[in-house]
Amino acid sequence: MKAAEIAELLNEPACAHNKKEKSGCAKTKPGATAGGCSFDGAQIALLPVADVAHIVHGPIACAGSSWDNRGTRSSGPTLYRIGMTTDLTEQDVIMGRGEKRLFHAIKQAIDDYSPAAVFLYSTCVPALTGDDMEAVARAATERWGTPVVPVDCAGFYGTKNLGNRIAGEAMFRHVIGTREPDPVPASAQRPGIPVFDVNLIGEYNIAGEFWHVAPLFDELGLRILCTLSGDTRFREVQTMHRAKVSMVVCAKALLNVARKLETDFGVPFFEGSFYGITDTSQALRDFARLIGDPGLSLRTEHLIAREEAKIKAALAPWAARLKDKRVLLYTGGVKSWSVVSALQDLGMKVVATGTNKSTEEDKARIREIMGDDAKMITDGSPKALLQAYKDHQADILIAGGRNLYTALKARIPFLDINQEREFGYAGYDGMLELVRQLALTLEAPVWAQVRAPAPWATPALAGEPLAARE
Repeated sequence: MKAAEIAELLNEPACAHNKKEKSGCAKTKPGATAGGCSFDGAQIALLPVADVAHIVHGPIACAGSSWDNRGTRSSGPTLYRIGMTTDLTEQDVIMGRGEKRLFHAIKQAIDDYSPAAVFLYSTCVPALTGDDMEAVARAATERWGTPVVPVDCAGFYGTKNLGNRIAGEAMFRHVIGTREPDPVPASAQRPGIPVFDVNLIGEYNIAGEFWHVAPLFDELGLRILCTLSGDTRFREVQTMHRAKVSMVVCAKALLNVARKLETDFGVPFFEGSFYGITDTSQALRDFARLIGDPGLSLRTEHLIAREEAKIKAALAPWAARLKDKRVLLYTGGVKSWSVVSALQDLGMKVVATGTNKSTEEDKARIREIMGDDAKMITDGSPKALLQAYKDHQADILIAGGRNLYTALKARIPFLDINQEREFGYAGYDGMLELVRQLALTLEAPVWAQVRAPAPWATPALAGEPLAARE
């Protein structure tokens, strides 16, 4: 990828932060890719496309432990869960055999799995040696008739956020607009209810959570052309240009796709969240508002009234047990503010939230929800998190899986909110799962047991938290 192309991706016109700074978003600084490089971001954005063979062109370490490395779920094909790599070695680099190995890897993937398409992910090594991945992709497509899509995302290009945008650019350049949507089947048509096509961009179906929301779309007559990329298929990505509206679910991850759909095909978009009662209802209203159909607006309000009444009644016994509990939330991006809204719906108090991977617009949403005195933390080191937990007198830490053992060693309740989790929290039904997991975590009898003095403990240490001793 040329420097000018990278600069164009960094200069995202639809990003409010970019407009404010006028110097591009996500500029790479020394050490910035330690939290995820461009290759990581691109693969994360596209890996949930379930019927595609995903080949990592580079050393085997870049592919890592690929089996189920993301908590996304598929309702059909599971090809995305199989890790594929060209496994470049020193000999391949010296002898210039990278392109040949890639061509043979594509052949093996097509012969063994008959995928709908093949996605190729470049890494640092072939980018440095000059492998022409686009030429290999064109040759392989002509040879076998299976679409082969190059994603030029070498890790040294920049951050994970840039990798997300590179992935979106690859989809827009090679996939979106290459097929027309299928006609609405007769079984999905209902008298007097027109069907409107919509996109969800940046929805990854972590732990199958979008399946909590999908039935609501069916009831309203909204056909989801594509969820880029959770539980999606290659043929669905091809048709995204025919949607009436797009919703950007995961902050700025694939904002460039939404913007280009609007400028090139006239598909308007909005940003929203399915975490929490308030945000889920607002997202459905925004779809109806942008589509502009009076019947859809009326159906939406009836559905919201019914679902809100039902979930509030179901939450009442649980919410009473969680009311006024204090939460330290350490995550990033859209979850830094969307989960705040969900917790506030339960009557809990978010004492501080992490903003390490949040944009300026994310931070603005946090201030809007929590007030101008919102506490934002960027240091996610174990020492800093435990100190913040103590300073804010929190009752529970909600963060990613990498913070699990920090919490357990400090003997404090912990709930995983990131992509490794096993439970889905989106939509109205997801709120019931969230409140259940919060209650089970906070009320687990293990906390009283591990905090009690050990029989051999000296009186001076009895009852003193482990974090304080450390």
